[in-house]
Amino acid sequence: MVAAIRDGRVGSIGPVVAAALDELLARRDEALRLRPELALDSLEDAEAFVLGRGVVTLTASCSLPSLYGACHEEPYKPGGKGFASYPKTKWPWGFELRARPGIRWLRLLRGKGVFLGEAAVAAADPLCREALAQAEAGALGEEAARVVAHLAAAGPSLLDEVKEELGLSSRALRQARSKLERVGAVTSSEVVLEGEGHRHTSELRRWDQLESVPAGASGLSELLVAGVRAAVVAPEREAARWFSWSEDGLVEELVAQGRLIRPEAGWLAAP
Repeated sequence: MVAAIRDGRVGSIGPVVAAALDELLARRDEALRLRPELALDSLEDAEAFVLGRGVVTLTASCSLPSLYGACHEEPYKPGGKGFASYPKTKWPWGFELRARPGIRWLRLLRGKGVFLGEAAVAAADPLCREALAQAEAGALGEEAARVVAHLAAAGPSLLDEVKEELGLSSRALRQARSKLERVGAVTSSEVVLEGEGHRHTSELRRWDQLESVPAGASGLSELLVAGVRAAVVAPEREAARWFSWSEDGLVEELVAQGRLIRPEAGWLAAP
């Protein structure tokens, strides 16, 4: 994706700046395992990749590192979509990694899932706690407020339990869950009910039930820097829209502080 944008860049730039961007793109190819000879070859290798990059998507959907993109394996079903497009034998890694220490799977990419390492989780922590407080106050809707109140009283709960206890329709619960998960107020994990025909469902928990101890002051600026560092280099317009939160002038502020740099107009990297 980034290579396509790079090939289409326009404008007059100096040779030193162009060389700097080309060097970053080459470094990105290696760090993100974008070449087949660098493919992930084991679950342990995949775990180290996620922990090392810190912010990793499941499938290749943006400039952030991609777990399945780094597998370089033929799809489970060529030409298929969704699960059928996952790597033929390595697809379980995307689910097994969610249980590994130091890795969180959260829907903070505007509702899409992303693996976060410990530093990125710490950066997201105050944002998720603020979102939870807003949900409790009703800012995300009545159903969302009822869900977080129920989880506070009952603890982590299966979807069916929440639905039954609150008398919500499947649609209402799905909408409330989507609002809550995209800002980290509530998280979910897959559960297999062995006694019910190997049925898959989800367990919901509040952010403060997942991360009981506040990480301290951080927030969107640190999360954005973590994302750019994970990508090595990324288009600025895309990076500014990665996460569920936005803040006017944030990129300019981070560049002025020297926490992000522009190797070329329209591109961001972490020094």
